[in-house]
Amino acid sequence: MATLQALIFDVDGTLAETERDGHRPAFNAAFRDCGLAWHWDEQRYGALLAITGGKERIRHYATHYAPAIAARPDFDALVGQLHRIKTAHYLRLADQGQLPLRPGIARLIGEARQAGLRLAIATTTTPENVDALLRANLGPDAPGWFDVIGAGDIVPAKKPAPDIYQWVLDRLALPPSACLAIEDSEIGLKSALAAGLRCVVTVSEYTRGQDFRGAWQVLQGLAGSSLAELGLRSSAGDCD
Repeated sequence: MATLQALIFDVDGTLAETERDGHRPAFNAAFRDCGLAWHWDEQRYGALLAITGGKERIRHYATHYAPAIAARPDFDALVGQLHRIKTAHYLRLADQGQLPLRPGIARLIGEARQAGLRLAIATTTTPENVDALLRANLGPDAPGWFDVIGAGDIVPAKKPAPDIYQWVLDRLALPPSACLAIEDSEIGLKSALAAGLRCVVTVSEYTRGQDFRGAWQVLQGLAGSSLAELGLRSSAGDCD
């Protein structure tokens, strides 16, 4: 068994319930700002999470529910504008402390650092969103705790493709067997598995009932969880 050297975290739904409480209201605020009579309630947004990526989600929704807008010659520009405004609203929510980490996340990150494990991020959300969430919850130096932050459009294919995990692994210069992914969704799990990683799933509000076959462990949350309770040694040693 390879020595565990790094934890790779997803962000949305894994570190915090940002999909429901951050991205969704930020999208709705952007729609209002741009004069669009669109509103994504919790149920609709949960369905839209099958489409990974914010700009991709806007395109999908317009194509299926507002085809006249999708056919506008300035549609590409509109998508970019909506996403920029949405990001600004999300950053404000994070800065105001309205997007707390899920229970147990801060403890696990702290224990991993103390144990000498390297930390990384693999997410489809933008780098600005990651930075804001980490700083707001863990302090101004927190982004520097992560050796690699793979985020946004840095790879062409988003989850469930393995590209973002492969990008992170390349920059960590580690094999998949030396790392453990932590995800919250079936899409994220598929991405991690396709990259050859073992994956712990911590189920979020939007992912209950999804298919987590192939996960190393499936947990309802990380409250009270330690490296040992995840089946990992409390120093940077072997996985059990």
